[in-house]
This record gives sequence, C-alpha cells and structure tokens, in this order.
Amino acid sequence: MSWLYIALLALAVAVVIGAEWPRIGAGLGGDARRRRERAKQKSSLRVVRDDVDDFAASVERDLANLPTIDETEHR
Repeated sequence: MSWLYIALLALAVAVVIGAEWPRIGAGLGGDARRRRERAKQKSSLRVVRDDVDDFAASVERDLANLPTIDETEHR
C-alpha cells in the first residue's frame, strides 16, 4: 500500500468524523451528562391532580383578601 492510499484513507476517516461530530459530540461531555441527570430527575416526577373547584375557590378567596384602595381616597 502506498502512502497516497493511506493519506486518502485518513482523509476519508477525517471527513466522516467531521460530518458526524455534532451527533457524536452530543452524547459526550458535560452537556450530555446534565441532560442525563435532568432526565433521571424528571422520571421521578409525577403529576398531582387536584380538584379544579378547590383551586377556583382558593383563587376567589385570595382575591377577596387582597387589600384595595378606594379611588377617591387616593387623590
């Protein structure tokens, strides 16, 4: 095998690695580790279903307890 074939083979390997680098790099490094840790944390989360009427009553109660200013007193 001559040096020209070896150089062409090395160039072809470099081109393939260069073209696939975004996909390869996504699975390696700190960003990938953070994504895996976040996915693990999210897998343990659960949706809490609450009664909608309780929520509406809570909002109405909170709105009723808000302090108000009379427009005539402000001026």
